[in-house]
Amino acid sequence: MSDTFSDTNYVQLEIYPSRLLKPETAQNLLNEISDLEGIIRLFIHGPRLPQTVPYGPATGLPVNHSGNAVIEVAGQAIELAVSVGSIRMEVLDVDVKEQVREVCEKVLSVPFEFRVGHFIPTRQTVSDYARRGPNADPLMTGMTDPKGKLKNQSICILRPDDME
Repeated sequence: MSDTFSDTNYVQLEIYPSRLLKPETAQNLLNEISDLEGIIRLFIHGPRLPQTVPYGPATGLPVNHSGNAVIEVAGQAIELAVSVGSIRMEVLDVDVKEQVREVCEKVLSVPFEFRVGHFIPTRQTVSDYARRGPNADPLMTGMTDPKGKLKNQSICILRPDDME
């Protein structure tokens, strides 16, 4: 299995607000972060939002939840499948980390924890290997939901055309 990212010294961050973010707040925060130079990859983490009622008399009917929204980040429409509980990211260096902290202080109206640590796998996991194979894009490492269905593996890649 490939260990392309294991030799790099990127800084991993987690923004952990004291409450779940509304889709509008998440959109504002993600747009501000996406404008920064030096963000390698990021993903949102939180409890899954059901699309249909799983059991009971209303089984199969669509769930009308305010968190089920389509947000626009960096010009791309993203359908939220989770309530935004935390945002994990990988950045180039400490300078970018401080810029991310400033954005969080500006956008978030609730207290939040800003953590530095190891949150995203840097080597291909068994789930990554099973879903994408041995020659998968190293940027996709750790971006698989092992409990998710294959048809629900939506990943939005926000990268300029000249990076490819």
